Amino acid sequence: MTAQGIVVEDNYSHIGATSPVRAFFSSFLRQRNALIAAIFIALLVVVVILAPVVAPYNFSQADYNSVLQGPSARHLFGTDSFGRDIFSRVLYGGRISLAVGVSSVAVAAVIGSILGLLAAFYGGWLDSIIMRFSDVLFAFPGIILAIGIIAILGPGLFNVVVAVAIFGIPNFARIVRGSALEIQQSEYIEVEHSLGASNARIIFSHIFPGTFASIIVNFTMRLGNSILTAASLSFLGLGAQPPSPEWGAMLSDGRDYIATAPYVAFFPGLAIFLTILAFNVFGDGLRDALDPKVED
Repeated sequence: MTAQGIVVEDNYSHIGATSPVRAFFSSFLRQRNALIAAIFIALLVVVVILAPVVAPYNFSQADYNSVLQGPSARHLFGTDSFGRDIFSRVLYGGRISLAVGVSSVAVAAVIGSILGLLAAFYGGWLDSIIMRFSDVLFAFPGIILAIGIIAILGPGLFNVVVAVAIFGIPNFARIVRGSALEIQQSEYIEVEHSLGASNARIIFSHIFPGTFASIIVNFTMRLGNSILTAASLSFLGLGAQPPSPEWGAMLSDGRDYIATAPYVAFFPGLAIFLTILAFNVFGDGLRDALDPKVED
């Protein structure tokens, strides 16, 4: 009895040690770069949320006695051409840039995932239409497509979210379709069909959960690209409008002072660079941790 009890206990401990959640965290925590990126993203989110508390000045507060002053103890990142504190504007701008990036990718993920699931499950003409629609959008470079959409809708942050979301839809549709086609061949899906389960139940209760990992990874990796695209549109004057402290708009304002006050453009550009790098590295780490084919 004792020996059997030990065997049972060992079996349960083995199951717990190899559970998917534990395996994921064990794999992810071994990736130092991805872990550092995750910590950076977490700190960034906390800081921009607490911008009214952390920022020493209001982002629109002008001081014409402190125009274009370099970094100092009073102004960590210096001041712009209106005497506004660049550090405070970068913090407040992070709210806008992150909100636009997350919103646009979320919209693309929802619509693209639904289209991918429907294309994989029903196939036939519906699959052809959805995939040809994706091919048409893929034919355009993302920034060119976004500029074209903004030209139709007009400038503004809301339209930037729409534009960035539209060219992200086919990416999610293809990834989810590929995962769903593989899951659809599983025996338990055939069992659900034989038991008379509805199509909606099979799609959203059985196939969709199996694609969730690929959606999360793609979502994370698309965030950096979306933030960059939104910043590019604002840089071109098609996104956030002055006096908004959005990073791309700040970078555009600072380009006239590259020779005389390079810090005006440097710090917003650095914020964009570090944020995009962090999301890309974090996304790579998630992909490696969630992909069972990746060897240690």
